[in-house]
Amino acid sequence: MVGTAAAARKLASAAAYGGGGLSVLGAGLYGVLVAEAKFARRTIGVLSEAPPPDSTGWYGRGRPGPAIKIALLGDSSAAGYGVERVEDTPGAHLCSGLAAQADRRVHLRAFAVVGAQSRDLGKQVEAALATHPDVAVILIGANDVTHSVTPSQSVRHLSEGVRRLREAGVQVIVGTCPDLGTVKPIPPPLKQVARSWSRRLAAAQTIAVVEAGGRSVSLGSILGPEFAAAPALFFGPDQFHPSADGYRQLGAVLVPSTLAALGLGPDDEAAPAPLRGEGVMPVAAAAAQAVNHPGTELGGTEVLGSQRGLRGRWVELRRRRRPPGGQIESPEDTEES
Repeated sequence: MVGTAAAARKLASAAAYGGGGLSVLGAGLYGVLVAEAKFARRTIGVLSEAPPPDSTGWYGRGRPGPAIKIALLGDSSAAGYGVERVEDTPGAHLCSGLAAQADRRVHLRAFAVVGAQSRDLGKQVEAALATHPDVAVILIGANDVTHSVTPSQSVRHLSEGVRRLREAGVQVIVGTCPDLGTVKPIPPPLKQVARSWSRRLAAAQTIAVVEAGGRSVSLGSILGPEFAAAPALFFGPDQFHPSADGYRQLGAVLVPSTLAALGLGPDDEAAPAPLRGEGVMPVAAAAAQAVNHPGTELGGTEVLGSQRGLRGRWVELRRRRRPPGGQIESPEDTEES
């Protein structure tokens, strides 16, 4: 999620000066935030310098073709920072799930970089386009929050990346900024600052992604109440990044939206289901809902032949069912028929 434990201090400092778009805080509250940040920094474990396992390779061995080509872009949450086995990375969970649900071979190219911010997406997009993927999955934003990058700057880079991919005919799924308020070592009131910033960025990302032609998936509290209820299980040793179980949850929430983008989703999910809280609404209203409901997918649609209404772009709000867990594969270097 973030590159260094000093992120907590950056949140406190930037909050005091309104660097992330929040109102300027009083000197007294700033002092409290700095003190809390120092405590969080002492509590957060030492971050490993070892790179995460590379999830690039072939999945779905023995399944029929044609293969689905996936590009995975973003920061350490996409790279799988903190785990030692490639089978525990989000890329492996995502592609194993796609192969099982679509009954197709899947080839993944992982371009994510630990510590990446939205401004770094350009190089990753350039590299991904050269591989001609069917779908690009992007996880980005947490490092923008911890480095006090304004939402307007963040979403400009993200929007440009999504637009370039869509112009090349690549489907795009963006997992929006996670809720940094779930990080256990960050105490209140710093926790509330982190939560406010990350949710604000997630909503802005959602609107930008849809406007650029992609689909967004809300990651929220990665991914719902599981992390708040069992932080020892779902956070890794540094208490900042997800554990192997956490990355499993992350991969699972991305599978149904990726299948839908490829036109491979279940027939009974072709249309929104009002009983699941799904429907069509303006993008801004939908984005406000999505940040509070992890796993919510938004994608552009039309109403009476028009993409836009009086309140802006029309979107479908979907809460797709997550697939059952299955065997997670390790990637192979070569394709097997």
